[in-house]
Amino acid sequence: MTVCIDNSHHPLIIHCGAHCSIVARNYLDNHFQNWGKQLLPTKAKNFKSASGKMTSIGTIIKEIIIPHQKGNIRLNPKLLVLDNAHIQGIFLGTDYQRMYGIYIYNSKNRRITIGTNKEKKFSLDIYHISSQYQLEKRLNEFKEGNFSSTLTSKQKLSLLKMLRKNRPAFAIGKEP
Repeated sequence: MTVCIDNSHHPLIIHCGAHCSIVARNYLDNHFQNWGKQLLPTKAKNFKSASGKMTSIGTIIKEIIIPHQKGNIRLNPKLLVLDNAHIQGIFLGTDYQRMYGIYIYNSKNRRITIGTNKEKKFSLDIYHISSQYQLEKRLNEFKEGNFSSTLTSKQKLSLLKMLRKNRPAFAIGKEP
């Protein structure tokens, strides 16, 4: 399944065989700048997988947004960072599956539910980009717009949304 983390898309594997949630050091190196500043210490533990022995170097907390057209879900798992793991993406283990009440439905289309709302199903195959993520992406396209540095990201997004909604009131021809 594809999720949003730090305004970009990342694969999330809901792994029923992993007892803890993990991410590989090389994945963090390739996709997140300055992630080392967020690394929290943990007792050094060794883990075994089919590819061999893996060593933990700490934990990191990342906000994960699971997009859904009826409202996104935010998770804040503590991910164990493994030094020599060979995985691309984030493994959500049974620790957070139990905590958040994630249940996998294996039917014609693989889906999950989160929490007590069994009607709100998330597809493991298709994802929808959240409107919040789309706005943040659009905001990056308007960097030359010189927004005031005193505005928060939320205020900038609100302003951009209002400008887009009322565009006909001030747009001239092909000018935005």
